[in-house]
Amino acid sequence: MNDINLFTPLKIKGLTLKNRIVLPPMVRFSLIGKDGHVTDELVDWYEEIAVGGVGMIILEAACVAEDGKLRENQIGIWDDTFIPGLTKIADACRKHKTPTLIQLHHAGFKEKISTISEEKLDGILEEFIAAFHRAKKCGFDGIEIHGAHTYLISQLHSKLWNKRTDKYGDRLYFTRQLIKKTKDIFDDNFILGIRIGGNEPTLKDGIQIAKEVEKAGVDLIHVSSGVPDPSFKQDRKIEMPVDFPLDWVVYLGVEIKKHIKIPVIAVRAIKKEGEASYLVENNLVDLVAVGRAMISRPHWISWAKKKYRFRKNTNGRLL
Repeated sequence: MNDINLFTPLKIKGLTLKNRIVLPPMVRFSLIGKDGHVTDELVDWYEEIAVGGVGMIILEAACVAEDGKLRENQIGIWDDTFIPGLTKIADACRKHKTPTLIQLHHAGFKEKISTISEEKLDGILEEFIAAFHRAKKCGFDGIEIHGAHTYLISQLHSKLWNKRTDKYGDRLYFTRQLIKKTKDIFDDNFILGIRIGGNEPTLKDGIQIAKEVEKAGVDLIHVSSGVPDPSFKQDRKIEMPVDFPLDWVVYLGVEIKKHIKIPVIAVRAIKKEGEASYLVENNLVDLVAVGRAMISRPHWISWAKKKYRFRKNTNGRLL
């Protein structure tokens, strides 16, 4: 594993990523109008990131239902009018040989998830399925299900909030059905990822969710945060070793990777080349998400390459 570094390609089924760096989904509200359609400014921003040499882009949360938005200016995919704009982004990224997934999202109902009718959830499941088919028509290289951050699927996965007694009381029922009912659109060149809460509310729950979605057929797991244990009052929402050098959400990804075989993306507060390289060179995760640092430094990849070469030439430390 010593030969693997941040700039080593990675193949996921038929897709080849030129390096281990991922732009995670970040909603660029300032670049989107209230109608939820893609703007030229948004296309340009994603193309700039692709030109910069990132290994993979995960497009920001696209809402599958008009009544499931985070806020008015969030991109949509709930009807066919969104296909042309989203296709522009997919085309722009493909031009630079950058595999691009689109994250599909529904904000949900927070702690009220147990009070929502079964018929309403059935309808949202169908909206997700329709959005999957639209995403394929747009020409993306795959889909990431948003199952983290206390949104709809995280709410259903949560044993703190999901106290339902119907079929959705099986906390992974919605997710399994979504994967099962869309399996026919996936192939070697169109992959399925999922962003999960690694604390739902505990790491043990996150590990179990990861195992279940791997078994259901996902190709890639992106580990972030879920519905937290309310007994943790500080930013960190789990117990973790005091000597772990990075963020607690990164730790979730590192631990979950030990229990599954498909690639894992770690995310949160990874800003420096040394932090990203530490995770990859030690085989702690397969991919690292660099988000806010990529916004503030659009050419983060070339900057990181310089840092990497300098560190290797001087035998510098990873962190």
